[in-house]
Amino acid sequence: MDKSRISESEVRIGHSLNEAEKKHLAKRRETVLQCLKQLGIFCSEDEVPNIAVLGSGGGLRAMVGLLGSLSQLKEDGLLDCIMYLCGVSGSTWCMASLYEEPDWSTKLETLKDNIVRRLAEGKVSCSEMGKKLVKYYTEKDNFSMTDVWAALIVSNMVKEIDEHRLSEQRGNYTNDPYPIYTVIDKQCKYDRLNADVWFEITPEESGYSLSGVFVDSSCLGSHFENGKEIKKQPETDMLFLRGLCGSAIADMAENKTYLYEALKQQIEDIRGSREERHLVRTTDLREGQQALLALVNLNLCVLRGEDPTNDLRTIEDLPKDECDGIVRLTFDLQKTTSEGKISETELKNYTQRVYSFIKEKLQGLGSRFDMWRAIVRSLELLASWTWGTTYDFLYKMKEKDIDPSILNSETREYEDAGVLLNSPYFSVLRKERDIDLIISLDNSAGNPFETVVKTAKLCKDLHIAFPEVVVPAEDAEPQDFYVFRGYSKAPTVIHIPLFNAVNCKGEVEKWEKTYQTIQMSYSHEMITKLLEKAALNIKNNKEKLLKEIKNITEEKKTSKHGKM
Repeated sequence: MDKSRISESEVRIGHSLNEAEKKHLAKRRETVLQCLKQLGIFCSEDEVPNIAVLGSGGGLRAMVGLLGSLSQLKEDGLLDCIMYLCGVSGSTWCMASLYEEPDWSTKLETLKDNIVRRLAEGKVSCSEMGKKLVKYYTEKDNFSMTDVWAALIVSNMVKEIDEHRLSEQRGNYTNDPYPIYTVIDKQCKYDRLNADVWFEITPEESGYSLSGVFVDSSCLGSHFENGKEIKKQPETDMLFLRGLCGSAIADMAENKTYLYEALKQQIEDIRGSREERHLVRTTDLREGQQALLALVNLNLCVLRGEDPTNDLRTIEDLPKDECDGIVRLTFDLQKTTSEGKISETELKNYTQRVYSFIKEKLQGLGSRFDMWRAIVRSLELLASWTWGTTYDFLYKMKEKDIDPSILNSETREYEDAGVLLNSPYFSVLRKERDIDLIISLDNSAGNPFETVVKTAKLCKDLHIAFPEVVVPAEDAEPQDFYVFRGYSKAPTVIHIPLFNAVNCKGEVEKWEKTYQTIQMSYSHEMITKLLEKAALNIKNNKEKLLKEIKNITEEKKTSKHGKM
């Protein structure tokens, strides 16, 4: 079965592009053709090159960097040459902000100003974050750490809670590049030769890029069996999508610290309404709050290698008649704790007892206590480190070309693609997209060639056409423009590291330290300077970009005439 149009509640098996994407590309091709003519590049409509811009991961650095690059592409008259815009992690935060606005590329300067103002001056209150957390908790079957991360961390970083749905963008970006957001299937990532790991999300459909299995994006997360939807779930909103795509901006210990601190703030914010105080004694609310705070602090002590004695005493001081089980466990824990440290195993056992105590207090109480339940569940998930749990739309299907582990799994765990590859190459390496030129805007930290080198190796293993990548032996700092030319059916790749010898003039390390991946916010001045750096990479290389676009167009002409 290879249908490009399906019922939204069915799974589509087939490598062809969906009908909506085909229609968009046909219209976009006209725009690209006119743009090329204005740039002095002449060709027929069927000779128009397919050009994709890739935005790497990198938290707020990637978000702002991609915005600066796109803005300069617009100013230089090159943005309308682009057919696809694809992102990983922080770059998807930029994309989500842009595609909120229909036909964003026609008003990019105004949008850029609005985004900068929001990032520099905006604020999401603790109460708003808490309400969003509760909404995710109460509405979804598969509440996971991704929901907590989106509600409490990402909303704070991007300074908004965007509840628009991805499917609402359909038909709203007719003058813009086609958007592709990317994640990976966590369970598949350990198999180097498993093509099923690469997962793409577009306004129309979502699925495994290289395997050719998709579902309507409005149904992603709904419960499926044998290719049919059996239970509807709320459609993914754009805040959750940002959390899903951008969940690996730091290592596990750093991420845990931020999450515990955010949950601690939510616990401290619990006051208990008048109605709640009628249902439960105020002392119970206060004791539950103290127990949760002590538990969070104990976890932070383990992460930081600090002495947990004070937090153990806090729980010891809770009234014995109400918290006898916890207090007895606290005494046991103090006996086994040596040198002011607590082991993770001891803490895990202790944590379960605290959860049981709080759950018992909440048993039989109504929805007014959902904030408590959401926090307790979040702490449980944080202990088990469960991310991106989503109903598997391929569950119980019988498809010989799909990994059996996917077909037999009721749920899958999707996560930030940057964990495996910090650039969305594989979304545009689908044969059906027929990409001629890739412009890789690499906003990653660390090795500036890691993404393109790793992609070349993976493509070789998976027998996917990709140019040979030979990293030139140069000084310690990278240059601002590299070209890896395609052969046969392979696309040409332009690789542009964000911080380089040209725009940083010998101070790359200084700029990298200033704009680290795990930063919760940037000042207005920091944002402005970063926009300028990213823009310089386009401005300084406009003629080189034009040259490569001309080369690709000529190659496409030659190839077409060679087949005639």
